[in-house]
Amino acid sequence: MNKAIVIGAGLAGCEAAWQLAQRGISVTLYEMKPQQYSPAHHSPNFAELVCSNSFRGDRLSNAVGLLKEEMRQFHSLILSVADACRVPAGGALAVDREGFSRQVTERIEHHPLITVVSKEMDEIPEAPVIIATGPLTSEKMAAAIQALPELETLNFYDAAAPVVTRESLDMSKVYRMSRYGRGEDYLNCPMDEAQYNAFVDALIAADTAEIHGFEEKKVFEGCMPIESMAKRGRMVPAFGPMKPVGLRQEGEKPPFAVVQLRQDDAADTLYNIVGFQTRLKFPEQKRVFGMIPGLEQAEFARYGVMHRNTFLASPGFLNNHFEMIHRPRTYFAGQMTGVEGYVESAASGLVAGVSLARDLLGLTPLTFPGFTALGAMGRYISTPNERFQPMNCAFGLIDPLPVEPGQKRIRNKVERYEAIAARALSHWTEHQEIVMEGMNCQ
Repeated sequence: MNKAIVIGAGLAGCEAAWQLAQRGISVTLYEMKPQQYSPAHHSPNFAELVCSNSFRGDRLSNAVGLLKEEMRQFHSLILSVADACRVPAGGALAVDREGFSRQVTERIEHHPLITVVSKEMDEIPEAPVIIATGPLTSEKMAAAIQALPELETLNFYDAAAPVVTRESLDMSKVYRMSRYGRGEDYLNCPMDEAQYNAFVDALIAADTAEIHGFEEKKVFEGCMPIESMAKRGRMVPAFGPMKPVGLRQEGEKPPFAVVQLRQDDAADTLYNIVGFQTRLKFPEQKRVFGMIPGLEQAEFARYGVMHRNTFLASPGFLNNHFEMIHRPRTYFAGQMTGVEGYVESAASGLVAGVSLARDLLGLTPLTFPGFTALGAMGRYISTPNERFQPMNCAFGLIDPLPVEPGQKRIRNKVERYEAIAARALSHWTEHQEIVMEGMNCQ
């Protein structure tokens, strides 16, 4: 029987192990929890969501929405469980954080071809192997990775937003509404101009936790701390996570700024403060965020934290299937490869798992074209780039629509993106027989 090793039971590692096992490959999955935890992990369950509980936009006019739909074409474990654990979030796919991790763990542990070993790995085993230890890789494993030839690493900082209990909110100051009238899935805390200015002043003056080696220029833009935004300019938060556009209540004066809260669990007892990644000290978080209308007496189920992530300099080191160029059948997957986000991390595990499985089964390598989200993501991490940085899935990475002679470019952005998505999904539908080759979907 064909065998493979997967190291790390995060989103990427679980997806990779699942794709291998579903194609008849016997998988040994190594995970250091619960014997050892990273600074950001607390649960013994797999695929733990340490930042937001959102998998972001779910529409095909959104690049990550397309990526999710492509993953569903491959019977993705992560997307299947996420869909089952969905909680209200407007046009986004958000999940019950604990329920999601628990279900992923159960499905991995009960798969007959997956053996889970609780152990910290301190060396890279012989191929075939997929390394998905994440951006918070343990020091021993990081040293083993760093020792690989022709490799450089890039260190970045990531952050998680606070989570508060619903029962501690002052609902008389909060209203339900999703942006642009797309349901009532978010709680909104409106601010007038005076409240906003006082809040920004407090943010700028608040004490922050010192992090060894911290440099703001090394923070991934998608996880910029809210206090760092405020220091860039007074109105930066108001044009970012606190923008009021599309959140005006009927008959009410337009708010100057709005803080949104998104449901974090199926029981509707926890809410995270959207876009409020922070490195403020815990007492300062309670004091400053307590200035937000409705959060004056908020109880924090989890304070915001910040930690260092390590990313590979993947171009020239990995190919577009996430395989080491100079070490066949040794793959990397997840956020450490330079993809950014939950969905992208799981997708890299899917590509690595499918690619390794087909190699072991003697099947023709599967082509991931650049006009698909999966292919564009692999191309991004493998294309030479002196300024390579972590990247979310974006339509700018995907091949544009060709414009035939006599035709005009689709000017409407939504229509253009939907046409790009339709082209990608049509490709996978047309090649579904190859996509599912060797796979047991039962």
